[in-house]
Amino acid sequence: MAGSLKGRHFLKEQDFTPAEWRDLLALTGELKSARAAGREQQMLGGLNLALIFEKTSTRTRSAFEVAAHQQGAHVTQMDGNSSQLGHKESPADTARVLSRLFDGIEYRGTHQSTVEKIAHYSSVPVWNGLTDEWHPTQSLCDMFTMRESSGLDDHDIAFAYVGDARFNVGCSLLIGGALLGMDVRIVAPGKLLPPDSVVRTAREIAAATGARITLTDDLDAVKGCRFIHTDIWVSMGESESVWTERILLLQGYQVNTALLERTGVPEVKFMHCLPAYHNRETTVGEAIYQRFGLEELEVTEEVFESPASIVFDQAENRMHSIKALLIATLT
Repeated sequence: MAGSLKGRHFLKEQDFTPAEWRDLLALTGELKSARAAGREQQMLGGLNLALIFEKTSTRTRSAFEVAAHQQGAHVTQMDGNSSQLGHKESPADTARVLSRLFDGIEYRGTHQSTVEKIAHYSSVPVWNGLTDEWHPTQSLCDMFTMRESSGLDDHDIAFAYVGDARFNVGCSLLIGGALLGMDVRIVAPGKLLPPDSVVRTAREIAAATGARITLTDDLDAVKGCRFIHTDIWVSMGESESVWTERILLLQGYQVNTALLERTGVPEVKFMHCLPAYHNRETTVGEAIYQRFGLEELEVTEEVFESPASIVFDQAENRMHSIKALLIATLT
């Protein structure tokens, strides 16, 4: 890599320069190609990684574990029931213990302040697997997937995030796109746009990279976009009043065939970090139907299962991009 990231934490996108972000993406491509060609070389042999999951996970957990194993590292998984973190032991004390035993620490939980505290007290790299505020391993993967799918230069990629943009995925895509000089459109009801501080950071980065930043409640903003992203509107555990308000606000922002056609781009692709509520075949999907009579929320089954959907390419690329992250920060 042009600039060494060895020993660096990976907590949020703006901690990195555009060149460092591009280096991680280039390494992702090299590693994915090497794996496909059967010429992957293990670079993490003998290393031990701690994976802390205070929030449940499918893709992040699997991606870290498989990436580590393919590179020869060992992992120890912990959750709220199998560690003392936050119960009997502070994040600071946990970090000082684990960094004496492990070569790297992944944390997935609620508060960005927790992963920042762990990083502050850790003597080894700490990776943010998701907090409410940021999801940098997801945006790294998504930037790679858009490059891979389109074959376009970063500056020529236009994408829109449609839906509730206040939290981790919306904010991370905004900053990640700004770092790469992309055309970033955030399309959401006014009260569901990213925080002002995040928007200011994105615009400051864009001034240097040439990124175009648009924030609007107007769905016409998707015109010309090669990619449409979204995320879930509601989470289990939120009160029914929140569900009702959120669904009423976002009903017009569902990703459906009409919205894809509104881009005017025949090659438009749909992206989602998953899980997605596109049918009733899950406990949450059925609960939504029983409460609101809706069989689909943020994306329709038609779009999710269409040739435009590249969500499973995204899911696979989580492993390749996380592998790049591990190698870049540990070697």
